[in-house]
Amino acid sequence: MLSESVINVSDLTRRFGATTALASVSLSMPRGAVYGLVGANGAGKTTLIKHILGLLRAESGSVRVFGHDPVADPVSVLSRIGYLSEENDIPGWMRVDELIRYSRAFYSAWDDAYAEDLRLTFALDPAAKIKNLSKGQKARAGLLLALAHRPELLVLDEPSSGLDPIVRRDILGAVIRTIADEGRTVLFSSHLLEEVEQVADHVTMIHQGRIALSAPLQAIKESHHCVTVRFAESRPQPPALAGVLRWDRGDGSGHGWTAVYRGGSSELHAAFANLDGGAHIIAERIPSLDEIFVAHVGSSAASTEDA
Repeated sequence: MLSESVINVSDLTRRFGATTALASVSLSMPRGAVYGLVGANGAGKTTLIKHILGLLRAESGSVRVFGHDPVADPVSVLSRIGYLSEENDIPGWMRVDELIRYSRAFYSAWDDAYAEDLRLTFALDPAAKIKNLSKGQKARAGLLLALAHRPELLVLDEPSSGLDPIVRRDILGAVIRTIADEGRTVLFSSHLLEEVEQVADHVTMIHQGRIALSAPLQAIKESHHCVTVRFAESRPQPPALAGVLRWDRGDGSGHGWTAVYRGGSSELHAAFANLDGGAHIIAERIPSLDEIFVAHVGSSAASTEDA
């Protein structure tokens, strides 16, 4: 059933010493869609993924993948998952063809013809040593291994490291959409929000271990507005206005300000029309996912390097 939840996370909390990596995180991911998990480095994305893969045990709360606890029942979970991480630790002494033969032994559903199609698509020389591949080629090899057994769930944790923009667009985007169109599910974690915006159906923003926002991408975009406002009188500070998540000074005069607003368009215009001193909306557009993220958490995911 398409409505079946592939991943269910309920009130998951994880601490490392005095640091809370995840704080009461709850998520449900039904089958057949692309889920973007976005946040700055150190926000908790990889910690959440390690729980989904059964690499970490929940301290409190629960994690279920295909209805199973991935820690207690890894066999029922891991054989149905394809995984690619930024580290992509594959043995450097093997040739590409040796790596493929070695990996196929772990998956009963391995598709030899599909693996060969992927190798050709990714332009991987079967005789090349893994240690001699570029970073981008190693990422392609890792993606081949993650896809060749046609997993029901594909987990990509910062997968585009080492891939140039053209390769990211042509390969990663095509892979994600193909998997989702076949009724499979993709969990795609990245701090590059522009990348996620191009492929995700549903976006979860995580900040300092907490979910800041989680909704279908279209609903997120439709419920946020970026407006440029000109005030009749110069303002050293913008007005406090319900629904405005963030103000940025538009010019040095104090007359122009730009706001990211969460709410309906009619409410937005009514709110500004009722401001004391007069305010005129001179431009309105749909904000980017990065602008929405900054409005909610105060800093860009791509530029913030959390510890």
